[in-house]
Amino acid sequence: MDCLLDIEGLETAHLGPVDLRLQPGELVQITGASGSGKSLLLRAIADLDPNRGQVRLEGQDRDDLVPTDWRRKVAYVPAETAWWAPRVAEHFPAGWNPGEVQDWLDRFSLPDASTEWEVERLSSGERQRLGLLRAFLNRPRILLLDEPTANLDLDNTRRIERAVRGYLAEAGAGVLWVSHDTLQRSRLGGRILEIRQGRLDA
Repeated sequence: MDCLLDIEGLETAHLGPVDLRLQPGELVQITGASGSGKSLLLRAIADLDPNRGQVRLEGQDRDDLVPTDWRRKVAYVPAETAWWAPRVAEHFPAGWNPGEVQDWLDRFSLPDASTEWEVERLSSGERQRLGLLRAFLNRPRILLLDEPTANLDLDNTRRIERAVRGYLAEAGAGVLWVSHDTLQRSRLGGRILEIRQGRLDA
């Protein structure tokens, strides 16, 4: 099987070196103690923090892409997503498809009108789900999910889990998912890797 994401010798000031290969359709869970570097790893892969090493997406070196293009293909979604404009829809990519948005609203059990809401009226759970929706609209090849259901109840957590699994199957994408929830880890399945002393271990 062709490798989707290939990471060799990825290092930051506090992490690495890390080697990791992700196949199309694969979900890999990242665990570790608080402060072990889980978020640092995802941010380094997305090239949001200074790092060195080789990262390739479907054989293409990260350094050969414009950073904004890389981050659309390799989407980092933190637990607390950033919002910089008053209305939700102003954060969607140019040329977004209303039908596609409607599909994600249905999957995430969000009201149709929520795309027109003011950001300041959103609950923490709505922000989290709409932040994920925003990432999906770029049709990323890799999702880097940093506790994406931390602010959600169990029903909505399971909706997100199903939506992510469905996207992997449909798009042949890959996911690195950070979670502290042991029950969620059992539901998600796949490989589970732990960060210990800056290294990634099975």
